[in-house]
Formats: sequence, C-alpha cells, structure tokens
Amino acid sequence: MKTLRIALLPGDGIGPEVVAEAVRVLDAVQSRELAPPLAFEELSVGAGEYLRSGDPLPAQVFDRLREFDAILLGAIGLPEVRWPDGREMTPQLDLRERLDLYCGLRPIYLFHALDSPLRDCAPGSIDLLLVRESTEGLFATRTVAQDPAADRAEDTMRITRAGAERVARAAFRAAMRRRKHVTLVDKANVLPSMAFFRRVFDEVAREFPAVATDRVYVDAASLYLIQCPKRFDVMVTENMFGDILSDLAAGLVGGMGMAPSADIGDRYAVFQPSHGTAPDIAGRGIANPVATILSAAMMLEWLGVPAGAEAIRAAVRAVFSDRELRTRDMGGALRTNEMTDTIIAALP
Repeated sequence: MKTLRIALLPGDGIGPEVVAEAVRVLDAVQSRELAPPLAFEELSVGAGEYLRSGDPLPAQVFDRLREFDAILLGAIGLPEVRWPDGREMTPQLDLRERLDLYCGLRPIYLFHALDSPLRDCAPGSIDLLLVRESTEGLFATRTVAQDPAADRAEDTMRITRAGAERVARAAFRAAMRRRKHVTLVDKANVLPSMAFFRRVFDEVAREFPAVATDRVYVDAASLYLIQCPKRFDVMVTENMFGDILSDLAAGLVGGMGMAPSADIGDRYAVFQPSHGTAPDIAGRGIANPVATILSAAMMLEWLGVPAGAEAIRAAVRAVFSDRELRTRDMGGALRTNEMTDTIIAALP
C-alpha cells in the first residue's frame, strides 16, 4: 500500500497546536486501518519564519511542497508582523495563487441546535458548501506596489472567463454529489465584473441540467443566511465575497473553530481551518482543534480515502451530540488535547 506524504505547515499562533491535534487523529485513523500509511514532514512558513529568515515562504520550502501528496496548514500571520506597506504576512494566499488552487471549499454544518445563535435549528438543518474562487477577484492586485505618498489607493476586481468557468464547474460537480442546487452569489446589479461572472455561470449551468440554480446578490445572501440558511446547498462566489460569507456562515454553527476548508487545484491541494492564528490564546491549550480535524477529513477524502474521512466526521458528530463536550470558545471546559482525546475515542 502506497504511503501518502503529507506536508505540515503549522504556521503561527495556535496553528502548531491545532495541526498537532489533527495529526493525532490521523494517526488514530491509520491505527484502525481506515487509511493507508501517512508520512508527515513539517516545514516552516509564516510570520515566525519571516522573523527568522526574512521570507515568510522561502523558495526552498515552496519547491519542496510540490513533492507531497497534500498539504495540511495550521494558521499563518501575526498582527504585529507586517510588510512595510502595512499588510500582514499571507503565505496562504501565495500558495493558492502559485499552486493555482482556484477552488476554495468551505463546508458549514450544524452538529447541535444549541451551537447556533439561530432559533429552531435542528442538527443538520444547516448544511451548505461555500465554493470560493481563490486566485483572482478582488484579491487579484493585492501585491501591486502602492505609492505611500499617494492620496489614493485602488484594488482591481479581476474576473476571467477561465477562472469563472472552472470554479462554476467545480460548484456544479459538488452539487451533483449533494442536493443538486447551486446559488450564485454576486453583485451583478452594480459591478460589470459581476455581470460577466453571472453570464459565465449561466453558460456553465446549461452543462448541468439536473442541477437547480438561483442567483442572489451578496448583500441579500448575507440576510438569507441569517433568516433561512437551509435554503442553501452549494453557494459559489468571488474571492472577497467568499472570504466574508464563510466567516458569517461559520458563526451560524458555533464559530470559526468549527469551520474547515480546502483550497484545491487540478494537481495540488491545501487543507486548513478557516480561522486565524489567535495569538491571544496561543500556548494556553484552549484552542478549538475541530476545524483542523475536519480539514484533515477533507484531505483524506481528496486523497481517495473516504472511509477515513467519514470515520472522522462520524466521530465529530457523535461527540457534538453531547452538548457538554465543547472547548471554551463554544462555552465548554475541554482543553485542546481533551477535545482530541474525545474525538479519537469516538472513532469506529
């Protein structure tokens, strides 16, 4: 049986803590013979690496990443470590762009009614997948140098036909495996770039006649996520809109500690929690590892190990059926390692 090689990029803040817990779960899945052998190798990226070497994503590290079957990332960046123009270190965005990881997957699932701020939400009643285009959109010119003496600054929303087509097709393919419904989230009533995105979406939609569609402006989508999140199955949108909506949606199911993600291209993929580095709680042993553990499940699924992926998800469902088993961010008392212990004990 082939050994799968996994690059670990723990990063900054709580990143190393949550990645270590995900590795513990993956080791337990291996020990139950629910996954092939996994070989882990840790590499250094992020704000801490910038302070050590002057580069948050050293060339030798990036080159090595192409050798692995998948990449598991913790969280990157520290508020006080910034480029001269004021931006934080964001090697995770560099990875998406340089490895062409255009398909950002953000699954949102409610495990227990009391974890949602919304009333009358049964477990599983919020079950949506946000597909975020991750290589262009409003992030397209983020690295363009700005004149610090200028009296204006501009960002460009770039939507290409190739980029819109491939992310739309990814959304439709995902919907075919789910409830066969895709919602395009845009701002086509105001922005020409979004009107173009919608035209391309409509063309791709004709390739998938079995999938129902609708189109919702991003401001209305924010409202509908609060009023009736169960109306959504797969949502596909531009980079910045996806960045914002994925955090909003995570708040409906318990917070960022419950929000896994994947950034997938045609050859490479990075899996990481949607949350940040949370330096205020780093090293205290109270971070919620579930988003990273669920991201590891997404990684197994992408690697063709569905049994291991479903075992992890089933264990998380079993644990979260008991309202008392929560980390502090969700009103519980479990420490980071205790949450992992509980999930491992629930594995089949």
